[in-house]
Amino acid sequence: MVLLLLMVCVEVASAATSASASQYNESMTMQLAKKSAVKIRIIIADTTLTATLENTQAARDFVTLLPLDLTLADYNGTEKIADLPAKLSHKDAPEGYTPKVGDIAYFAPWGNLAFFYHDFGYSRGLIRLGQIDGSVDALMGDRDITVRIEQAQNGDYSE
Repeated sequence: MVLLLLMVCVEVASAATSASASQYNESMTMQLAKKSAVKIRIIIADTTLTATLENTQAARDFVTLLPLDLTLADYNGTEKIADLPAKLSHKDAPEGYTPKVGDIAYFAPWGNLAFFYHDFGYSRGLIRLGQIDGSVDALMGDRDITVRIEQAQNGDYSE
C-alpha cells in the first residue's frame, strides 16, 4: 500500500514537472520567435515606414526576395497591392484571416503582396506577414505608389 502511494506521488510530481517544462518551453519559443522577427523598411519617396515581420515561413520567404522595387496599385480603397517575383510558402498558414490597418499580407491565390491602410473582412487565402510599426498615411489614396522594400540594418531600429 505504501509502495502504491509512493508510486502515485512520483507520477503526480512527474506530471507537474512535465507541465512546467512544457510551459517554460512554450514561453522560450515565443521569446525566441519575437527576437528573431525581422524589421524591414518601406521607402516611399521621402518617407520611410518601418515594419516588423512575423517569424513564419511565408515571411522568411518574403525576406529572401528583398530588396524589392515595386509599384503598389490601390485595390478596393482598402489596400495597396503588387505582384511578387516569386510565390511564398503557405505551409502551416491558416486558411485566411481578418486584416487590420497596417497589416502586411500575402494573398496566396494571386501571389501578391498587400499593405492594408483600412481594416477589411476575413479573407480566405490571405496570410499575414507582419505589421507596419507606425502610421500608414503614406499608403492612403487611390494613386499608384513606387516603393523600395528592404531589410532594415541593425542600427535602423532597437530591439
